[in-house]
Amino acid sequence: MDDQTLRRENLAYAGTNGISQNNHLKPAFLDKRTGRVEIARLKDGRAAPMHIISWLPREWATDVKPDGSVQALISTIIAGFERDGVFYTREQAADA
Repeated sequence: MDDQTLRRENLAYAGTNGISQNNHLKPAFLDKRTGRVEIARLKDGRAAPMHIISWLPREWATDVKPDGSVQALISTIIAGFERDGVFYTREQAADA
């Protein structure tokens, strides 16, 4: 996953709850292999208002920029949303 993947997903789910602007869930990412969920974060650690991969765990990265930000993720990571400790895929959020 990379920024282009996120843009394609946003286009695919435009007009639904499958994008951050249309729901009240926290943008998050799930490692399908381990079940680990991480909230999208800004560089300063605050929760991001949209899906941002830059500050996800380094162990999820396949490419890191010189400033330390993540540029691409391993294939087991998917974008979705979190609320009250529960992860929702974009598809689940879009259908809600």
